[in-house]
Amino acid sequence: MNRLKKICTALLGIGMLFAVATTAAAHEENARRRADNAPLVIGHRGGANGYLPEHTLETYALGISLGADFIEPDLVATKDGHLIARHEPNLIDTTNVKELPQFASRRRTVMLDGVPTDGFFASDFTLAEIKQLRAVQSFPERDQAFNGKFQIPTLAEVIELAKRKSREEGRRIGIYPETKHPTYHQSIGLPLEDRLLNVLSAAGWNHRNAPVFIQSFETANLRYLRSKTSVRLIQLIDANDVKPDGSLDLTKPYDKPYDWVVSNRDGLFSDLVTPRGLQEVKRYADGIGPWKPYLISSACKSVQGGACVDVTGDGVVDERDRVLLAPTDVIANAHKLGLLVHPYTFRSEQKRLTGSFQGNPVNEYLAFYEAGVDGLFSDFADTAVAARAMFLLKHDPDYATCLVNSRKCERNND
Repeated sequence: MNRLKKICTALLGIGMLFAVATTAAAHEENARRRADNAPLVIGHRGGANGYLPEHTLETYALGISLGADFIEPDLVATKDGHLIARHEPNLIDTTNVKELPQFASRRRTVMLDGVPTDGFFASDFTLAEIKQLRAVQSFPERDQAFNGKFQIPTLAEVIELAKRKSREEGRRIGIYPETKHPTYHQSIGLPLEDRLLNVLSAAGWNHRNAPVFIQSFETANLRYLRSKTSVRLIQLIDANDVKPDGSLDLTKPYDKPYDWVVSNRDGLFSDLVTPRGLQEVKRYADGIGPWKPYLISSACKSVQGGACVDVTGDGVVDERDRVLLAPTDVIANAHKLGLLVHPYTFRSEQKRLTGSFQGNPVNEYLAFYEAGVDGLFSDFADTAVAARAMFLLKHDPDYATCLVNSRKCERNND
């Protein structure tokens, strides 16, 4: 734990780089009243999975300490019907399951949203067996030192942590659960929606003013949830890749919500961000969670043979070889309908930063804050919070001062 303490101390120090030297008590109350104007920092997979293995209580706790307003537990179901926090039903990349001989026979191939997928699946394990597993860092370029140290939490445990940290931090911390592959879970007799609502009800969080957003890449389950709860719902919007000219590649299986596939509905994810699509989303959800190129895309600096050129000369073609394009009208069109906009996912590695950002992840956050997003998903909550402080210092100095100095400027989530 000494290593973890050192990481926490170092990361928390980043925020001090942007601290405001002086504060006026008279300004703090006004700042609190305007706190709802500040973009949310949503801890993607915990908000600290840039530093620790994703979806663990330790990662959520660190993400909260780094300033995340919400933490995101992706939800899958165990064999005995418990909801646990994992990025996918397949546990092979985020746990040490393949290293445990007692579970070797559980490995199999499953059709997951129409794609043959090899691995170990949560629905083949009881919760007691899940608790024998330990989380691992799924990004090979990130620190692997904490692999095998942290358990897999249940949704109830994540909520308990959020409540406890809210008391300790003196600010309201919410959860932002995603129902992962809901059609798949329905097909194996483990539907997620009512299980999720039951856990929220037991926690006293199944109501409109609860610090909860529920998100999904599918539409049918969000429509079902809207008929059952007043909790805020977010429609996620995906794509496969970005083409050299900045347009979106909608290759299968990332072309449309999977419930559209099974129901033979025409259309693509991109249809959901048109004015007509946004009007449809408005009927059952409170906002959209688009992949960030839907809002601000990028194009290759140079193209040869229809492909991006390695203009940096580092031997690989990645985001550094691209240039930022102008924002689209998606945010403005969504806001006209009263829809929130929470794009994903913001990461700090150089290879994931468009060349226009000059290697500084803060510049990416600032571009999207300036574009008007209502919040965003980040693997590095500390950087998202530091960039937000800079953004607020420019646009709302009272709130920025209050936030940095007192950390008591609670956002109104009602």
